[in-house]
Amino acid sequence: MSATSGKRWRTIRVNRDTFKRFGESGIRWNKRLLAVLDWKRSIRGRILWSTLLSFFLAVTISWIWNNFLLLVVLFLLFFFLFMHNIASYIRTLADGLMRIAQGNLNYRLPLNRHDELGSVAININYMAEQLQDMIEKERRIEKSKMELITNVSHDLRTPLTSIIGYLNLLQHDDYSNLEEHKRYIQNTYNKTQQLKKLIDDLFEYTRLTSGTAQLSIQSVDLTGLLEQILTEFEPIAQEHLLTVSRFSERDHLTGMADVEKFVRAIDNLLMNALKFSDKPGEIAVRLLERGGQARLEVENRGKPISKEQERLLFERFYKADSSRNDPAMLPGAGLGLSIAKSIAELHGGQLGLEHRNGRFTFYIELPGTNRPSPGED
Repeated sequence: MSATSGKRWRTIRVNRDTFKRFGESGIRWNKRLLAVLDWKRSIRGRILWSTLLSFFLAVTISWIWNNFLLLVVLFLLFFFLFMHNIASYIRTLADGLMRIAQGNLNYRLPLNRHDELGSVAININYMAEQLQDMIEKERRIEKSKMELITNVSHDLRTPLTSIIGYLNLLQHDDYSNLEEHKRYIQNTYNKTQQLKKLIDDLFEYTRLTSGTAQLSIQSVDLTGLLEQILTEFEPIAQEHLLTVSRFSERDHLTGMADVEKFVRAIDNLLMNALKFSDKPGEIAVRLLERGGQARLEVENRGKPISKEQERLLFERFYKADSSRNDPAMLPGAGLGLSIAKSIAELHGGQLGLEHRNGRFTFYIELPGTNRPSPGED
């Protein structure tokens, strides 16, 4: 008895599953049928209704005149009238594609339909936008290449011209005494070092941005490392009438970093502050911990800049006109902030700027800081 009951229940369950599948299949077909019959959102629906209406009107009118030829003519006439809107929009799509193909990427197709042709128009407009963006990107890259050539030529020509000038004086023995001779040689050497630094900066930036740079990540005492860097930097700052203040939230803040490259990034931020600080003045350096990240801040006061200049600060070779032409300004290629930004991003962090009324705060955020054990504090 129980076996019979079990078999009966399995049969009922199978029937229920079968009915459920048929029901779901019927719902899907109903949705498809409704989509086809939708006059405004389906071309198939419009063609179907146009065909039925054209046939109905043609039969009605030709029945009065009892003429089969008239039936055919009227059917074609009504069908053409009902389909004229679709044919006209297809011509609009074709004309629009031709205008885009001829280079007018600003042209956009009118989006006044909600059927398949409307979807095609949306896709064509999206294609035009993507092509426009790609071409603009190519133009920016080409402009960047030209600016690179111009800026490198400018920054390399200045020390090279001085070197040639001094060597020309030495070649023609155009000096009055041995002291002047030594001065010419020393100046030539200084210019070659400046030229070497410019070339090294360019090589370093290219290596960092090409994806070939390899990081040697290790656990680093960021507090101690920063203290060592600032100890070496302070005499240079004092020569330029600047004092250096420092603050660290913790006695020992440890993080994961490539020491050599991280030192390079900090040096670039400090030298940037040195160049553009009001003198006499102060450079404030802070090492903080924010949400498991180490945040290094370098703050100084300088000449206020615009929002557009803020955006350009991290562009390679960017310099304000005054800094590029000021002979008292320390030499550089305008790559320091770009190199520091690339180093921060290679570490999975970021380099940013907060600027308000001439107070600049450049910051580097590094992930993966570690709290020391209680015995280390």
